[in-house]
Amino acid sequence: MGNCVAQRLDVVDLFAGLGGFSAGAQEAGARVVWAANHWPVACRFHAANHPTVVHVQQDLMQADWRNVPKHDVLLASPACQGHTPARGKEKPHHDALRSTAWAPVGCLEHHRSDYAVIENVPNFTRWVLYPSWVDALHRLGYSVSPHIIDSADHGVPQNRVRLFLVCAKSRHPIKLPLPKRQEAHAASFIEWDAHDWSQIHRPGRSKKTLDRIQAGRREFGDRFLIPYYSSGSGLKGRSIHRPLGTVTTVDRWAVIDGERMRMLQPTELRAAMGFRASYLLPETRRDAIHLLGNAVCPPVAADLIAALATAA
Repeated sequence: MGNCVAQRLDVVDLFAGLGGFSAGAQEAGARVVWAANHWPVACRFHAANHPTVVHVQQDLMQADWRNVPKHDVLLASPACQGHTPARGKEKPHHDALRSTAWAPVGCLEHHRSDYAVIENVPNFTRWVLYPSWVDALHRLGYSVSPHIIDSADHGVPQNRVRLFLVCAKSRHPIKLPLPKRQEAHAASFIEWDAHDWSQIHRPGRSKKTLDRIQAGRREFGDRFLIPYYSSGSGLKGRSIHRPLGTVTTVDRWAVIDGERMRMLQPTELRAAMGFRASYLLPETRRDAIHLLGNAVCPPVAADLIAALATAA
């Protein structure tokens, strides 16, 4: 069946962000008819990359679902900050972030689309209201099938483990048969001859950073990656001959090349997320990295939607 079936699927994208879910759906042959996000920057760049899609800038907790066009598949990436261990200490606004998960339930209640794919961090299932959330979907007639997916298994040069909940109007949960693609490595996207580099040994460089670089050099040689602003990947960094660690919404990864170093740039992180090289990013580095770190990897979304189309 493949893409010829996917072309008959109309999808909407809630919390669309930069548009990774939308890009993957289009790659699978589906038609994205509507997308929404609360952040103007996200809406602007989703629209720039997906000009045929109807865009709405809105707090989806206040949405009137009658204004959303009819569709076959609902895609949604509600806020993960209230669920991920990376959030640190629990804060009052995390309750509001977690409540965004009810928006796709409201949309499904109104439209009763055939399918939904809802993405979040794996810890979403530990949410105290998760059993009630799943029960609400069951009461609407949907089965819920959790899929834990590492983007590296889909040819993305990044280890990024995410939960995808496949919801279908079926008695039994649907387990999608997903392909496992050849692993891609960080070396494939590092732009060695571009950008501004700095000397490793310079005034102000922290001892912890220097120690990590020294340990990485012993392990990997002259070229490797280190978590500059985080403790991930241990004390010795990460080989460029394996996928990058998780791309986050703030600067994290630095690349070492002999006696010089720099942070990974948005164009490199775009490739690490699996977006095409022509995909437009905000001019502001901070906004670009924030959107990339929040995005769904398009190749993962494409494999999911293609498999769902075949199952349909």
